[in-house]
Amino acid sequence: MTSLAGLSILVVGASGGLGSAIARILAEEGALLTLHGRSEEKVRALDLPGTFVNSDLRDAGSDSELVNAALDAHGQLDGVINAAGVVAFGPVADVNDETMGTLFAVNTFGPMRLLRAARPALLESAAAKRDPFFLTLTGIVSESPTANMAAYSASKAALAAFGQAAGRELRRDGIRFVDARPGHTETGLATRPVAGTAPNMPTGFNPAEVARRIVDGIINGERDLPSGAFSPQPAA
Repeated sequence: MTSLAGLSILVVGASGGLGSAIARILAEEGALLTLHGRSEEKVRALDLPGTFVNSDLRDAGSDSELVNAALDAHGQLDGVINAAGVVAFGPVADVNDETMGTLFAVNTFGPMRLLRAARPALLESAAAKRDPFFLTLTGIVSESPTANMAAYSASKAALAAFGQAAGRELRRDGIRFVDARPGHTETGLATRPVAGTAPNMPTGFNPAEVARRIVDGIINGERDLPSGAFSPQPAA
């Protein structure tokens, strides 16, 4: 893949700190965008060209709704970037069932269902030689599970394991599965946990730099973006 121009790409979580940075770069690259967020107001506030979809990934049928929105708008689907996610903090003794359920519903089961829903359209893209891809952001916690973030780490590690296995299957179909695992990035997610309070953290990476690395990885045909692949300057 040498260009994203004219490719139909669905960005899930486009209203978030990293998802919005990725969406902006994709727009600059000429991609045809379908932008998802739980808040339509926040998605439209990005002021980017494309189709807007607001839905909750925990809702049954939201995966098909997202795929159909991209197909209705652009007639094809060539890539999916899942940048949606939730986080929780606290020792394992304090993590209740509701929190664990929310973490896995959004961070794990949502992307798994989305891949299943997107696969037929991505197969058509592969047949048309457009090098389709499905990208997840499991982050560094999927490589190095973190104390006081055990349930969150588990939800991301489960998705990473799913991606490793699914990627082998999809490769035979001509679909590229990419897992990006950047370190702590200043997206603001830590300030909006579903439970607990974030500990003091060192300044994280600049979302724009991380987003640029992710998009470059897509263009360059990379299949894995481990934590070591990210070396942007920390945000000021």
